[in-house]
Amino acid sequence: MSEPLNPGTPSAKDQVLADLAAESEQLDGWVSGLSDDDWTTVTTPEGWTVTHQVGHLMWTDRTSLAAVAGGDEWDMLVHLAVQDPEGFVDTETARMAELPPESMLHHWRDSRQRLAEALAAVPDGQKIPWFGPPMSATSMGTARLMETWAHSRDVAEAVGIEAPRDDRCKHVCHLGVRTRGFAYLTRGLEVPDAEVRVELVGPSGAVWTWGPEDATERVTGSGYDFALLATRRRHLADVDVHAQGEHAQEWLGIVQAFAGNPGTDPRPLADR
Repeated sequence: MSEPLNPGTPSAKDQVLADLAAESEQLDGWVSGLSDDDWTTVTTPEGWTVTHQVGHLMWTDRTSLAAVAGGDEWDMLVHLAVQDPEGFVDTETARMAELPPESMLHHWRDSRQRLAEALAAVPDGQKIPWFGPPMSATSMGTARLMETWAHSRDVAEAVGIEAPRDDRCKHVCHLGVRTRGFAYLTRGLEVPDAEVRVELVGPSGAVWTWGPEDATERVTGSGYDFALLATRRRHLADVDVHAQGEHAQEWLGIVQAFAGNPGTDPRPLADR
């Protein structure tokens, strides 16, 4: 007979949602202390401000809520995305960015709380529609955490806050590894057959591994730095992440944890 599950051990979904809440609350604390002028600080080479960053997170939470609920609102969003696949997200983000900071925070807090409740209520095994393949509630929560983590780093860097290093970046690393094939496909490249072993050390000292132990192609190094690399917040020259093997090296040059176009390649810090 198998041993009963420890009732004190959170499920994968519960852990993801708890970490997503913590990551969101951390960013909320940072931006709540900013002046209105600080909200206009440019955070990316493309010109996104702090307002755009938070607006994008709020919009994606609302979009995720529509996906969970299904129905006419979700169908309308899919239609808009099909009509403008390259500019849809930026257009909607710009629309959200018209809100003043106080209103933005109010709506973001509301949308992320409602999304957390909606994802918690999705039954195990049920898939949620998305602009790509349908996904589980756990996968959607992981994707929301990855985006929140990445945009939080943009904001922190732009306004001079030192983001703490903690093991919540493991979720980002997991997505970075799971999307290896997508990173090739989105660039029109053939996905290699070679397996890659990934061994990363988290900020706490925990070791995280993916892939077969006997793979000759390997990626090793800092989990936090791999998360920065996978969200395309750092150039490979500026992270403590290393490849062994031709395919592993190629992958680190294109690794991408998020869906859609890879955007502008990050420049080395020495060139900024």
